[in-house]
Amino acid sequence: MSTDATTWTERNRPARLERRLAFADYAALRDFLDALASLSEASGLYPDISFGRTSVSLCIQAEEGAAGLAVEQRDLARRIDALIGESLATAA
Repeated sequence: MSTDATTWTERNRPARLERRLAFADYAALRDFLDALASLSEASGLYPDISFGRTSVSLCIQAEEGAAGLAVEQRDLARRIDALIGESLATAA
C-alpha cells in the first residue's frame, strides 16, 4: 500500500480531515475496508468513504453545526492510521 499523502489534510469549510490511500490490489483494499468497518462499528463514528479497485478516499467530517472537529473525530483518524500501519505490516 502507498499513501498519496503521508498524513491527513485538514479542511475548514466544512471542517473535515481527508486522506487518500492506494493499495497493491483489490484484496488488500478489501481487507483494509473490512478492518475499517469493524473500527467504525466499535467507535460509532463513520468516515465518508469513496473507493475504486485499488484506492480509497476517506473523509472525517465534523458533526453538523459544530465549529470544528471534535476529539473523537481526531482520535478516529489516529485509529485509522494504526490500521494503515497494520495493513503495511501485513503486506510486508
